[in-house]
Amino acid sequence: MKSLGQTFVILTIMAAPVVAYAQSNTAVTPEQVRAELIQLEQAGYRPGDGDNTNYPADIQAAEARVAAQNGASSYGGMVGGASASGAPAVGDGMKPMYFGQ
Repeated sequence: MKSLGQTFVILTIMAAPVVAYAQSNTAVTPEQVRAELIQLEQAGYRPGDGDNTNYPADIQAAEARVAAQNGASSYGGMVGGASASGAPAVGDGMKPMYFGQ
């Protein structure tokens, strides 16, 4: 019985990566890909114009416009704002950590 238990544990450990990387069975059809490309082109993305200098920004902007047209909400991505890590706040009266060294 001990070897059966060990075999079960080993097989379970070996099967874990297979389950973790399993893909869903929802295949994208060529028609869906064409429809998405048409939507992106209507949103201003031009894949064949030869200007790839702004590639990631251009497609992301077009995808955002398509998502807004479709009523989808999104999250993540780039956030506006600034950060000053390690700098003292203005007017707090404290000196920097390595002051005077």
